[in-house]
Amino acid sequence: MAASFVSVVIPNRNGEATIGKCLEAVFASRYEPFEVIVVDDGSEDGSVEIIKRFPCRLIRLERHSGAARARNVGAQEAKGDILFFTDADCLLQEDTLSTAARASAEAGPDTIVGGTYTRIPHDRRFFSLFQSVFINYSETKRPENPDYIATHAMMIDAGLFRRQGGFDERFLPILEDVEFSHRLRKAGVRLVMRPEVLVQHIFNFSMLRSLRNALRKSTYWTAYSLLRKDVFADSGTASTALKTNVAAFFLSAFIAGAALATGEAGLLWLVLAPLVANLAASGGLLRAFGRAGGWVFGLLAGGYYAGVYPLAVGLGALAGTIKYLGLLARPGEVR
Repeated sequence: MAASFVSVVIPNRNGEATIGKCLEAVFASRYEPFEVIVVDDGSEDGSVEIIKRFPCRLIRLERHSGAARARNVGAQEAKGDILFFTDADCLLQEDTLSTAARASAEAGPDTIVGGTYTRIPHDRRFFSLFQSVFINYSETKRPENPDYIATHAMMIDAGLFRRQGGFDERFLPILEDVEFSHRLRKAGVRLVMRPEVLVQHIFNFSMLRSLRNALRKSTYWTAYSLLRKDVFADSGTASTALKTNVAAFFLSAFIAGAALATGEAGLLWLVLAPLVANLAASGGLLRAFGRAGGWVFGLLAGGYYAGVYPLAVGLGALAGTIKYLGLLARPGEVR
């Protein structure tokens, strides 16, 4: 049977630092046949000139319209039977398209096939490695029943995508892939995660960028989860383990504060309960840190995950709750 023609759709917004590496990686693919469509979302840097160096189709939006709009426009112009969505800061591996195409053929046309990040990112910084391991582990825990498929590696039948109306362009500025996944599952479409479908992400994360990312993602995840009334759902990176981690952090801080305020040092023993609960919930992730970077990295990453990261996630949850209340006042903005 002839291989499916795949259209790789990449939105770009000021991706000067990464889009060249992204396109080099795509065109190094061993899969045939495929095309590459880059939709520039009103970039103000030099990324368009970089894109023009590659044999891809470049579509330029007149104004910044968001990633959902850029992906939809690319999908409308695609000639392929299959759409493969990825991002301008992701590097396909030589076998990514062939592996994804094979998985898509096995799954059938009414299935969205997803991949994830490699454990080791393109840049080997501590916080980049932390994030890549965290996402890889979180997104591949339930390969046969993932809660969503992320657009850093999403493969879907082109006809199915168009029949379902594509990504919601009126939605929040991120998480359009999560909303799309939930909407299609409700319509009877199957979601499958294939951990062997991998793209390598370029993070370039410092601690500040890591915490900013956590704050932003948590803000929108919380608002979206409150809208769906599934705040406590185990959903990929917004996992039950992460929520337990945040709860344990703030409960421990409260107990320690109460002990200091009252002078009752015995209260500190109560901190053990949330710490043990957190260890039980996050043990798999902590082991994944160790496997990816060795025991020293594992200890440091575990300390960051349990002792610093929850602060940004918790503040994001607070900001997301406020945003949710604002969305309730403007119900026409989201589905």
